[in-house]
Amino acid sequence: MRIFLFCLMVGLSSLMFSTGAVLAGLPETVALVRPGVVAVGTMQATRRPPAKLLGTGFVIGDGTLVATNAHVVPEVLAVENKEYLAVFAGRGKHPQRRRARQVAMDLKHDLAILKIEGDPLPMLRLGDSDRVREGESIAFTGFPIGAVLGLYPATHHGLVSTISPIVLPARSGRQLSVSMIKRMRDPFDIFQLDATAYPGNSGSPMFLPKTGEVIGVLNMVFIKESKETVLEKPSGISYAIPIKHLKALLETLKDE
Repeated sequence: MRIFLFCLMVGLSSLMFSTGAVLAGLPETVALVRPGVVAVGTMQATRRPPAKLLGTGFVIGDGTLVATNAHVVPEVLAVENKEYLAVFAGRGKHPQRRRARQVAMDLKHDLAILKIEGDPLPMLRLGDSDRVREGESIAFTGFPIGAVLGLYPATHHGLVSTISPIVLPARSGRQLSVSMIKRMRDPFDIFQLDATAYPGNSGSPMFLPKTGEVIGVLNMVFIKESKETVLEKPSGISYAIPIKHLKALLETLKDE
C-alpha cells in the first residue's frame, strides 16, 4: 500500500510539474506572438467612432498578409461613404491603421487572407496541425471584446478537448450553393477547445505555449443560451480550424 501511494504521489508530482513547465514559458511566448496579432475591421471617416472592429487576425507570409476568418470580413462595404477594410496593429490607444484588401477566401473552412499596405509587420510561424493531440495545451491571443479602451490583445489558454468532424454554417443564404450543400456531406475535422473565447476572438491564432507555432485559427464559440448572453455566461467551449487549411489557402496565392 505504501509503495502504491508513493508511486501515485510521484505520478501526480510529475503531472503537475509537466503542466507547470508548459505554462511557465507562456509569458515569453506571448511576448513573441503578440506583435503579430492584429485587429480586423473597417474605417469610415464620417462615422463615430470611425473604426469598427470585427474580429482578430494575425500576420503571415511575407509580413504583408493577414489571416482571419471569412466571416470576419464584411461581405459589403459602404464604398459610397468611403468605408474600407482595415487592419489595426500595435498596442494601446493609438494603433497603426493599414488599408487592406481581400486576396483569398475559403468559405468551407471559414478562412480569409488579406493584403495590407505599408511596411511588413512581424509574422507568426505556422506549425503542423496534423501533430496536434487531444489533451494538448494550447493558447490563443486576440481581441475578445474589441477595443473599447484601445488595442490590448488578451491571451487565453486551455487544451484540445477533442478533434471531431464538423460542417461550418454559411454566412448567408446566398452562400448555400449546390457546391456548398455537397460539401456539407463531407465534414472536416476541427479542434474543440476547453478554453473561454468570445466573438471578438474570431480569427485569433491558436498556438503552442512552448514554441508559439500557430496550429489553428479560432472561429467559433459554443453558445449556451443566446448571442446576447455570450459575454455574461461564456460556455468555456470554443472551436478552431486546423492551420493546414490556411497553409493550403496560402499556397493558392503563389500561383497568382
